[in-house]
Amino acid sequence: MLNKKKILEVASVAFASVLVFSGCGGHTATKSVKGGTVVPNTITAQIAYSSRDFNPLTTTMALPQAGNWHVTEALYTLNMAKGSIVSGLAKGEPKKISDTEFVVTIRDGAKFSDGNPVTAEDVKSSFDRMMKDGNIYQPMLSFIDKVEVKDESSVTFKLKAPFSLMKERMSLVHIVPAKQSDEDLKKMPIGSGPWKYVEINDQQVKFTKNDKYNGEFPAQTSHMVWNVNVDDTARVTAMQSGKNDIMENVPVKAFQTLKSAGSEIRKVDGFNQPFLMFNTKKKPFDDKRVRQAVLYSINTDSLIKNQMSGEAKKLTGFMPENSKYYHKAKNIYSYNVEKAKQLLKEAGVEKGLKFTLYTTDQTWITQLAPQIKNDLSAIGFQVEIKSMKSSALFPTITDKDDADFSVVLAPGDPTVFGNDPDILLNWWFGDNTWTHQRTFWYGSEGYKKLHSLMDSAVSTQNSSERQKFWNKAMDVLSDEVPLYGLFHRSLSTAFKTTSFKSMDAIGTPGIYLLDSKLK
Repeated sequence: MLNKKKILEVASVAFASVLVFSGCGGHTATKSVKGGTVVPNTITAQIAYSSRDFNPLTTTMALPQAGNWHVTEALYTLNMAKGSIVSGLAKGEPKKISDTEFVVTIRDGAKFSDGNPVTAEDVKSSFDRMMKDGNIYQPMLSFIDKVEVKDESSVTFKLKAPFSLMKERMSLVHIVPAKQSDEDLKKMPIGSGPWKYVEINDQQVKFTKNDKYNGEFPAQTSHMVWNVNVDDTARVTAMQSGKNDIMENVPVKAFQTLKSAGSEIRKVDGFNQPFLMFNTKKKPFDDKRVRQAVLYSINTDSLIKNQMSGEAKKLTGFMPENSKYYHKAKNIYSYNVEKAKQLLKEAGVEKGLKFTLYTTDQTWITQLAPQIKNDLSAIGFQVEIKSMKSSALFPTITDKDDADFSVVLAPGDPTVFGNDPDILLNWWFGDNTWTHQRTFWYGSEGYKKLHSLMDSAVSTQNSSERQKFWNKAMDVLSDEVPLYGLFHRSLSTAFKTTSFKSMDAIGTPGIYLLDSKLK
């Protein structure tokens, strides 16, 4: 289904880098008063992730993804709070010419924030750039054969074969001016959404209302400032001070502190998870029974209770239990040391196996590692923990043809791209770097079986039949486990009750304010 050897140079949506902290920049903070934001005419936020690559056609990082939801538009928009496809730049539904040809028309009067109209050439250019060989999104759009300009405001999509999730995939491609270079897009993209960027640096992202926007989600006020603060304690302190309206990624231990300071906490059960990734070409992890034994040996309930303070749910299926696509997995990895030992015996694995458990350096991930190490010692594994920045771990340890690692513990949440099983399965188990190098699972019998079922799912227009194929595919994954999660994490957002009349928290990194209403 997907082209071979695509370069997917991304670690995880949840990756963070250096600590930066600042106040509200060009606006003078004032005390929060009833019926208004803490800074007049400005939404002020505390953001948990950092990045300087804002190109909507290439970036996968949490901060620019969230910012671009407010600045750039896709033809069809994924509502991050409700998980549904809503109107974007497109005018109405795709017009069906045949099972493999559709025409999409741009919204009347749509303009970029620089005043130029959005044209069919801009749409074609955005798709062409994202579908280029080597682009990390290319495998997710491989069902498209070509995009053609029909007239100034209409675009024809020709598909390689019938594909039942076309609108959902179109939400990946945010339309930007054809004339804007990749380098300029990286620094500050121009869009047709309700907001426009005015400044992006390591400490802040500043937005201004886009007066040219004519869609259904107008900006609620004149300005918006996102303060980048990846350190949990510093972010909580800033929110507690009363100088911010909203904060993402609230640590459980700070719930009461922020409530006492006038914030409401919204928790959302999401897909976000810690996963174990195995090098399936390295013995003994080339045997799925050994990979299964590792998962059975980990006391996930204890991790959730102690390290996560209860703010997570044990993984009982690839999709979280609150997903409409949820399917109870064929294999559920409950804590069972004896079963783990039996699987190792069947696989012929001797006690005393030594290996390094590599982890990314996010605090909540490194806090899981010591218990996992202790749990693995109960089945005779001697584990050394080594934590690294994701920007170092993946390029230097895993993403090499001769990689010699055994197991990696890292976070992941591809639901920023979509919430259906096909896109989530393809992210980690498609024809890309995850399977070619990180798990080395590409081309295996399990891989072929998974993709045969996935191909059957997206080729049918019958939703119940599609779900049956997905259920079987997810069962294959729960048996093969080249990469598999431990639990689905709850994400929490804090907001000032004096600032927001309504605010939808989301179960993925970032904040989503298109649907929110201010007091």
